[in-house]
Amino acid sequence: MELLSSILHQAPEIALFAALALGYWIGKFRFGSFQLGGVAGSLLAAVLISQVGVQIDSGIKAVLFALFIYAVGFESGPQFFRSLGKQSIKEILMALVVALSGLLTVVVIARVFHLDKGLAAGLAAGGLTQSAIIGTAGSAIEKLGLAADEVQRMQANVAIGYAVTYIFGSFGAIIMCVNVLQWLTGRKIREDAIQAEQELLKGVRVYGAGESPAAPDLVGRIFRVGQSGQRVAELEASATQGTVTVERIQRRNALVGVDGNLALEAGDVVLLVGRRAAVVSLGASVGEELQNAEGMDVVMVRRDVAISNSQYLNRNVKDILDSLSREFKHGVYVVALMRAGTPVPITPTTMVVPGDVVTLFGTPQDVLKASQSVGPVIVPSDKTDFVFHGLGITVGLLIGLLVLRLGSIPITLGSGGGALLAGLLFGWWRSRKHTMGNLPTAASTLLRDLGLAGFVAMVGLQSGQQAVTTVMQQGVTLFLLGMVVTIVPLLIAMLFGKYVLRYDNVAVFAGSLSGARSANPAFGEILDKAGNSIPTAPFAITYALANVFLTLLGPLVIAFA
Repeated sequence: MELLSSILHQAPEIALFAALALGYWIGKFRFGSFQLGGVAGSLLAAVLISQVGVQIDSGIKAVLFALFIYAVGFESGPQFFRSLGKQSIKEILMALVVALSGLLTVVVIARVFHLDKGLAAGLAAGGLTQSAIIGTAGSAIEKLGLAADEVQRMQANVAIGYAVTYIFGSFGAIIMCVNVLQWLTGRKIREDAIQAEQELLKGVRVYGAGESPAAPDLVGRIFRVGQSGQRVAELEASATQGTVTVERIQRRNALVGVDGNLALEAGDVVLLVGRRAAVVSLGASVGEELQNAEGMDVVMVRRDVAISNSQYLNRNVKDILDSLSREFKHGVYVVALMRAGTPVPITPTTMVVPGDVVTLFGTPQDVLKASQSVGPVIVPSDKTDFVFHGLGITVGLLIGLLVLRLGSIPITLGSGGGALLAGLLFGWWRSRKHTMGNLPTAASTLLRDLGLAGFVAMVGLQSGQQAVTTVMQQGVTLFLLGMVVTIVPLLIAMLFGKYVLRYDNVAVFAGSLSGARSANPAFGEILDKAGNSIPTAPFAITYALANVFLTLLGPLVIAFA
């Protein structure tokens, strides 16, 4: 044990990564339908490792959490701002219910068990994992008119109550928001997240990494011309089930230039490209299909193009296509339309709005020609725009320093709330200006996963030893009361959400619930279960409100406990 303590004293960062490794290993085990998960596992592992004695810089915790919450906000910014409005009433009510039920629970416990105001405020701060309550409660205690030594004793009790209850406040929120919520609703977060994503996509099929359709919509097929006389332009115009273009012609084993006025001869080999049904239908009238022909292959590209030309904005698809010349459209196919990171079904009545991105398919020269009129090509890159995101996190942390005072009560978003707000804003800006702010999916995933798990592990490493020691000294009563403060408000909010607000999607419900409790570790586990960003929009709304509502509990507990 002394050797381990010496190692961790020399290199405390080892404790952090050991907690992550051990925590994610523990999180893989299943007990029936219950699984702890990597985030909760990291917290538990960190508490165990902390008993050796670890001194690690608190700045690491702040950096890790800022990275996590900024990445979450950046990914969800476009969707978040689209979700604001009357549809956010549920989230506002959820945040209010959690705050009010938390206040009521703490006040009742304090009176029944005769806790002083300091311990009561500590229960609120730790059981609801809102560290800002320590500050607001401490300030309120100073205004009670008590003797200096009594003020100091009560403020110390705030810290004691917080230290004892904070670990379960984090751990218990994960269990409640993930496992208990799924049991109560009889639904799975993953299944509902997929369902909500499909509804959002409105039937548009999205393929994951390594996936592709067995029967792709756009194809190229080779045919041998059976009869002479038809011109290339006439052949393309005769397609009845969609657009088809002749991309290559081979005559007597030599390639010839493709021209609309060129008359095809019997025996010519042609490459037809277009929608599968149209190519198959037209090819049957051309002649025999060939499985292969040397020199007939053509390189095709897919390019995402940001629609910036006002000529195409705020018009429907049919209107735009009707206004384009045949020469402009020749050989270029619209594969997809994206809006705020979400695929949009392409129908004649679909409106094109600023910020939309169209995916074009065709030969490099045809796509380049079209993109020069439509807007800038978004070049795929695995590089992160550190100028953009470094500025984003800086702005967020500066916002977190701002303090608004309601009387003597300081209200602040803190570094977490500021980073989240900046992430939302910068993510929204990226959806409007696609040529800046690149953040590859793999990089974003690493920021989220490492940021959250590392933050939670830091909480365990810094608070675990003190919490266990305090429980040993004070007895388990305070710890058990903290469990009640953690569980009861969440349980009330669950019942309110199910029977009053009538959440019909547990992934959205879980995001709203975890945000209303400012339960970042729980939210991270919810994201992991969901496998997509569906829970993020409700979380962002309730999290912002919770930072205000829960912070206000400090002086309220002091007043009523």
